[in-house]
Amino acid sequence: MKFAGLLALAAAAALGLVAWLALDEPQLAASGGARPPLAGSVANFTPFDPPRPIEQAGFVDGEERAVTLGDFEGRVLLVNFWATWCGPCKEEMPSLDRLEGEMGGEDFQVVAVSVDEGGLPEVDRFYSMLGLENLATYLDPTGEFADALKLTALPTTVLVDRDGRALGALVGPAEWDSPEAKALIRYYMERDGAGITSPT
Repeated sequence: MKFAGLLALAAAAALGLVAWLALDEPQLAASGGARPPLAGSVANFTPFDPPRPIEQAGFVDGEERAVTLGDFEGRVLLVNFWATWCGPCKEEMPSLDRLEGEMGGEDFQVVAVSVDEGGLPEVDRFYSMLGLENLATYLDPTGEFADALKLTALPTTVLVDRDGRALGALVGPAEWDSPEAKALIRYYMERDGAGITSPT
């Protein structure tokens, strides 16, 4: 899918489907019957069991250096695709910022990836306008990373394990610092190997 197509679809249907997320058959909790906690604004999170590989497509950081998800190996990631013109994204971003402030560290990071074609100045203005202080800046202005995941709507958020595989995804906004969202993230962090200290 071309990046221009992504923008048109996302603007028209922020809660639309994501082709990459479509499941041919039920895959929830295929191993052992354990189910992730799905409630509140993350009730529509789609778990992947087994986790799905993600193509190592490139994007850039706030200093315009090339990065891939491989650069974050060893952490559980909440990778959020958003844009400054996306109304639901604007509502969601403060909760992502608060989540990173509470839980971000060596074991977990929020990776908020802007698909704005205007690049860094546009994103910097947006961060300043909303008072975002904890989120690092990442950009996908060419759409390479978004295209690799075949995204069709914004915001879309993918939970990624320490080996860079998708654990599941949510299309549409969520209150990511809510108790329900943090419980979902903790579930996967503990399942993925190392327990974490609950934020205060």
